Amino acid sequence: MANEYNLALVIGAGLSLLAALMHVGVILGGPAWYRLFGAGDRMVNAAEAGRRFPAVITAGIVLVLAAWTAYALSGAGVIAPLPLLLPALCAITLIYLVRGLLGPFLLLGTAGRSVRFIVVSSVTCLVYGLVHLFGLVQVWGHLA
Repeated sequence: MANEYNLALVIGAGLSLLAALMHVGVILGGPAWYRLFGAGDRMVNAAEAGRRFPAVITAGIVLVLAAWTAYALSGAGVIAPLPLLLPALCAITLIYLVRGLLGPFLLLGTAGRSVRFIVVSSVTCLVYGLVHLFGLVQVWGHLA
């Protein structure tokens, strides 16, 4: 008998992994990629000046997204249960949804961020959050 995994959380894990890999690409691509992917002027200028903090901050984001990938896989039943699984999945889902819903208001007017970046990244986060929410609702009784 085949294992039944929660498809929404598997997809959510894949989306978080994709975001993590894109951030790795930004680190490797350097200043041009920071600009292409909508980093603010401060990050782009620092990357152009050879400063390390853009890569350090971006690597931190990669690690967070990788952890979120693992938690979604754990919630989906693909890997063993991780500590604080239900609260972590709730927090991940909430962060994606809040970023998606409030991003346009919080990021508008920030230096170097285009309206296109703000809209695309906010819609992306909203979709990620909804996928996680759908999966979370499905596994809630099993994890609670």
